[in-house]
Amino acid sequence: EDLKSCDVLFMGGAQDRQQTIVNKDLQRIKKTLSEKIEDGTPGLYVCGGFQFLGKYYKEADGTVIDGLGIFDLYTENPGPDSSRLIGNIAVQPNFDILRVSESESRSKFSTSSNNNNSVIIGFENHGGRTVLGSNIEPFGKVLKGHGNNEDGTEGAKYKNSFGTYMHGPILPKNPHFADYFLRLSLDRKYGNIKLEDLDDELERLAHSTIANRLQIEI
Repeated sequence: EDLKSCDVLFMGGAQDRQQTIVNKDLQRIKKTLSEKIEDGTPGLYVCGGFQFLGKYYKEADGTVIDGLGIFDLYTENPGPDSSRLIGNIAVQPNFDILRVSESESRSKFSTSSNNNNSVIIGFENHGGRTVLGSNIEPFGKVLKGHGNNEDGTEGAKYKNSFGTYMHGPILPKNPHFADYFLRLSLDRKYGNIKLEDLDDELERLAHSTIANRLQIEI
């Protein structure tokens, strides 16, 4: 009942052992979670949470854990001899992140004329390689870093749900994405509302610092 009443969803990740335990509980709430996602409830699913929304996750030792099958994707860990995908990452989102309504764009990022002003910064640390199916879109295009599978894509977007390997953490380092994500939930519940301006100076500094390290112009 608590899940049914949620206006926004968030799920993180953990190591393989903890993920196996959590997955058992996810199977218990699979129907309700699926209904919320299909109905358009905004959700952010990071790393393990992202992986388990797919069809299955194959651990490094070959153990296959059934996923929820809500996202058209699967994830496999190549094994103990493979390298983890670790480091700062920059992604060009596959959606208009700067448009928070028909008439306004609150984020100060939108005042720049640079085409890279919508770039999302994060930190990835994962052994799994995720492959997207035909019925789901990537979260975005990798500018620097690895992403899902070293294939140039990062994460996934399905309706108002976002799956990603970006930790770092993704929301405080990207106030423009935080605005976009919150707007999805608020507009869905209350209609088109106006957000008050916030001082995002520290968040924008965190964003630009990592972008500079990656030599991404913003």
